[in-house]
Amino acid sequence: MNREDILRMAHEARFYVKNDEVYSPSNQADHELTEYLERFAILVAKQQREEDAKLVESMTLEWPDQPEFAQVERTTIQDCAKIIRQRVVTYD
Repeated sequence: MNREDILRMAHEARFYVKNDEVYSPSNQADHELTEYLERFAILVAKQQREEDAKLVESMTLEWPDQPEFAQVERTTIQDCAKIIRQRVVTYD
């Protein structure tokens, strides 16, 4: 995740973004930011999950020369990436 990703997510979460800086959605000092922060946190978590899933998918096989083992490894890698992508953000 880079600065451009963070700025894009902040904008998507409805923060005010100008000249590569993020500002409160309102100029009021007492403006409630919880809703905006929750949206931003969800976007960041989704981005991180996708990056993690892609990292798992890029793993090399330990047994590429043995078809039975390689197929099990591929399936396991795909299952792990799928589980990572399906994780849900929860608030305690």
